[in-house]
Amino acid sequence: MATSYQNSRGEQPFAPTANYCKNNNLQHQRPIAVDLFAGAGGMTLGFEQAGFDVLAAVELDPIHASVHEYNFPFWKTICRSVSQTSAQEIREQSAIGDRDLDVVFGGPPCQGFSLMGKRDLSDARNSLVFDFLRLVLDLQPKYFVLENVRGMTIGRQRQVLETVMKEFEQHGYQVKNPQVLNAANYGVPQNRQRLFLIGCRRSFTLPEYPEAKTSFAQSSAQKSPPQTQLKRDLYLPNVPTVAEAIGDLPEVNHYPELKLRDWVVANYGQPSEYASKLRTPALVTDNYAYKREYPAELLTCSRRTNHTAQTIMRFAQTVPGKSDRISHFHRLDLAGICTTLRAGTASNRGAFTSPRPIHPVTPRCITVREAARLHSYPDWFMFHATKWHGFRQIGNSVPPLLAQAIAQEIIKALEVVPIKPQQQFHLVPTELLQFKMTQAEQYHHLETRAIARRSIVKPIV
Repeated sequence: MATSYQNSRGEQPFAPTANYCKNNNLQHQRPIAVDLFAGAGGMTLGFEQAGFDVLAAVELDPIHASVHEYNFPFWKTICRSVSQTSAQEIREQSAIGDRDLDVVFGGPPCQGFSLMGKRDLSDARNSLVFDFLRLVLDLQPKYFVLENVRGMTIGRQRQVLETVMKEFEQHGYQVKNPQVLNAANYGVPQNRQRLFLIGCRRSFTLPEYPEAKTSFAQSSAQKSPPQTQLKRDLYLPNVPTVAEAIGDLPEVNHYPELKLRDWVVANYGQPSEYASKLRTPALVTDNYAYKREYPAELLTCSRRTNHTAQTIMRFAQTVPGKSDRISHFHRLDLAGICTTLRAGTASNRGAFTSPRPIHPVTPRCITVREAARLHSYPDWFMFHATKWHGFRQIGNSVPPLLAQAIAQEIIKALEVVPIKPQQQFHLVPTELLQFKMTQAEQYHHLETRAIARRSIVKPIV
């Protein structure tokens, strides 16, 4: 039986009752969390899957906030800049109240630290790292997780990271040395490296970073790993391949309806073990997320891209694992894993569309749903109907399985056994996934423009 819910339109978000019964000195409960810089909700979902209730999420972009609210309707999404948000507002606007928070996590916008281009300490977005610090110190959670790009550890940029670590230590937190983790080592069919920094109040146990769960050394698309990794990977299952991730999805070119909309009733193929978990995540043993009802026969987030005849010919001639000579789009290899999915730039920074991988079989760019599969999002999770927004929401997010691996270590440190929820929620089509920017701003009652406008600059294909 699906549970009805009240959304954030002035109504109370869902607040589950914690169960504190003891068993072998472990508490059975759902710890509570806050997501800062939430985006569409990759980290929110990962922590939910690990057993957390993420009672509040803060996101500046009203398009992303709307998508987040759609996917997590039972919790509070606060559409506001983190720099203009206080700990008191987060507590008062959500079901947190005066409760002791278990964890605050988030990934401050990181372009100023990126290895992809010139790193810039003066980038205004770098100040958001210190807003993360401020809110953690004000909210006083037991644990915190900071996520960012590898560039934060390089050269002068490391000064920012070291300053943040020192501030935490001077205000009652112990901090574990930062570590770069690759999503491919945690069951995600994508070569994606991210930096993580974990800390906790001194009265709590500092968790470990998660051990690798999968190996990707055998992938034809990867460079040879160090000997230590080779020895470790001998005992690990291989990460799912591109074929295992998207091979069961219907071919979008067979559905002309997808030229006009992003969904269709379609016939799926036989899923791999990985694809089965994304199609029916409720059956996964270690998935503690709330069950979402959705029509399993629907193929969603799959609007087709119109390519010229010349582009189709070039894509067809591009060898899997190589890049197209004009667009530089990488063609996926069925036996390999995906290269890092990137977001492009926001509308206030030129609105450049990031290169999208070429499908390994059909000469076309992959769809948003195919990208979501390669990022470990379940099929019930929805993105904005516009491809540009959908790809940005995926490219900007932490893969849920990677976030879940981090969250599971905090669950261990908290010494709790997460409760598998019985509630089931019905996700229905909604305007939240269709908003234009002005509509999203009005919906979230924003008085000024959240994101400056510029026209979209498409890549050359």
